[in-house]
Amino acid sequence: MDLSKSYEFFQPEKNDSRIHIIGCGSVGSTVAENLARSGVTKFTLWDFDVVEPHNLENQMFRQQDVGRAKVEALLDILCEINPDIKDDVKLQPNGWKGQQLSGFVFLCVDNIDLRREIVEKHMDNPYIKAMFDFRTRLEDAQHYAADWSDYKMKKDFLNSMNFSHDEAKEETPVSACNVTLSVCPTVRIICAYGVANFMNFWNGKPIKKLILADAFGFMLDAF
Repeated sequence: MDLSKSYEFFQPEKNDSRIHIIGCGSVGSTVAENLARSGVTKFTLWDFDVVEPHNLENQMFRQQDVGRAKVEALLDILCEINPDIKDDVKLQPNGWKGQQLSGFVFLCVDNIDLRREIVEKHMDNPYIKAMFDFRTRLEDAQHYAADWSDYKMKKDFLNSMNFSHDEAKEETPVSACNVTLSVCPTVRIICAYGVANFMNFWNGKPIKKLILADAFGFMLDAF
């Protein structure tokens, strides 16, 4: 893959750690696409779901992917960007079931209880470099992250998940037919900031613990 436009800024071979993307829906597929265009190849994709027609609105999938396993469809998309990815990728079509992780972990599932379980299981895992979490609503979104060598940052990251999946659903905008509302710009914006946070950390800069983005109010805060 020709990385001449970005290589002086981001060199993907500087770190051999694996990238775990847990959940390959709107956030996970978008994060993976951003990372693939940066030259990252060492992915593990976790998702048990299949592509449905309504997924095309805010996810990276295409019409020909409908009915396919998300991890397999996403792999094809990533390999179209960079064929070298095929040699390094691992697929987990049953989703995360308690496995130990290492490297960089992107929490992209739409269930806060599962995300909290993953974090709790890996609090003392020395093989994790950092974790990144995303939460999207209709017009705004949040990105949380933690350097796993920093205990306080890990605790703050975990404490940010101190609510239930049911409580989260109550705050999620839905249509009159009870369909969760989501639009592409909100997803794309928060994913871009999350990947930028990851790239900065890869390059040795401090991680941002929290990024708040209002896609339609054109406001951004980072801490």
